Amino acid sequence: MSAAVAWDVTAAPVHEPRRPARPHLVSVPCGDEVRVPAPAPLRLTRAGRLAITLTVLVALVAIAVAAFSGGASATTIDHSTTVRSGQTLSEVAATQLPGLPIADAVARIQVANDLASDQVHAGQILLIPAVR
Repeated sequence: MSAAVAWDVTAAPVHEPRRPARPHLVSVPCGDEVRVPAPAPLRLTRAGRLAITLTVLVALVAIAVAAFSGGASATTIDHSTTVRSGQTLSEVAATQLPGLPIADAVARIQVANDLASDQVHAGQILLIPAVR
């Protein structure tokens, strides 16, 4: 039995200690030579885009509600009248809106004039709504 053995006879690389590289001086511009880089463009994240979209959507809904809310409930004013001394809101309603029941006429006059109660005083000018 014979055996052949191969030996690697090349020399291993020798690592010589190296000195760390010294930092080099770099000239830095100053004065008018300094150039400021342009700012990076604005980048919106997904959350930012969602926030902007929702804000615009809420604004559009609010504008639509404001534009279309005056439809059927809007009061059209026919004329105005001045309350005389001793006159009540019921009397004004009976004389100004004779085709309606008194309670309905009083309610319409209150809505047209933003009155919280049925109390009126002499000299007060009341708006009389049109009867449809």
